[in-house]
Amino acid sequence: MLGRMTKRFKFPNPVNETSARIVAAGVVVISAIFLLTNSTVVLIALTYGFAARVAAGPTFSPLATVATRVITPRLNLNHKFVPGPPKRFAQTIGLTFSATALVLTLLGFSSAAQLVITALIAAAFLESAFAICLGCIAFRFLMKLGVIPESVCESCNDISLFSANKNPQPASRA
Repeated sequence: MLGRMTKRFKFPNPVNETSARIVAAGVVVISAIFLLTNSTVVLIALTYGFAARVAAGPTFSPLATVATRVITPRLNLNHKFVPGPPKRFAQTIGLTFSATALVLTLLGFSSAAQLVITALIAAAFLESAFAICLGCIAFRFLMKLGVIPESVCESCNDISLFSANKNPQPASRA
């Protein structure tokens, strides 16, 4: 039983950057809906999506499932694959932002929540439009400082492992 749980609660490594960018575009849309409606339900859905992706990649996230299983396979592109740990870190930052906005909303600080979600939109837009992952940049910076051990993402230092092809050969998983 533990083996089945481990398979379900596993973040992908490597990550298809096309799928990550599609998910980020979905985050922009969902976040914009929150800004337009100030709906707590929309914010709960956004926060759940981040929590699900942090816990298990696309497995329990409806947005990520559609991105990885429906949209990405239909795109006739050479998909770039990137290391998974920085993307998981970025999803964790997204979870932090969305959960903070949710708590602020529940406490009646809707203007503060909207500011937090606006920052989230900016980061998600950079990822979706330009493949600039601010969370990934922070992850690599923290690795250089020694805050995150290199063993967490050995492949982060070898970009040749993740060339633009459909069948990447990531570093062995320790």
